[in-house]
Amino acid sequence: MVDRKEIQEARAAAQEVLRLLDEVERTLRGARNWGFFDMFSKRSLFSSLIKYGKIDKAEGQLRQVQSALRRLQKELGDINLSIRESLNVGGFQAFLDIAFDNLISDWITQSRIHESLREVEYVKGEVRQVLARLDKMEREL
Repeated sequence: MVDRKEIQEARAAAQEVLRLLDEVERTLRGARNWGFFDMFSKRSLFSSLIKYGKIDKAEGQLRQVQSALRRLQKELGDINLSIRESLNVGGFQAFLDIAFDNLISDWITQSRIHESLREVEYVKGEVRQVLARLDKMEREL
């Protein structure tokens, strides 16, 4: 039987995942914005370095998200709910983009940033669905 405490612990874990995903999203949007600047500026090494600094930061944040998703999965285990645990920024090729800075490599990087943003939105949607199910379970108690 599920009790309120288990539901509340799962809710807290889910809310932490959402908070972390919001941080990742902000960082990736910053990388995307610098990427646009990089693509349409005069091939600035400076903008490439800032963009990849943000991508590195997002990768670190995603490791935190993965850890939080594992905690959430553990909390959901007792109440028979689950969520996908993996989230990945992908293999950005920072060195190639900086060393061979051109429109094609910038475009590929931008595509990967957009894919990562879509992935973050997808996982956020899954976590929101879990929160809705937790609310329903709590109301039924």
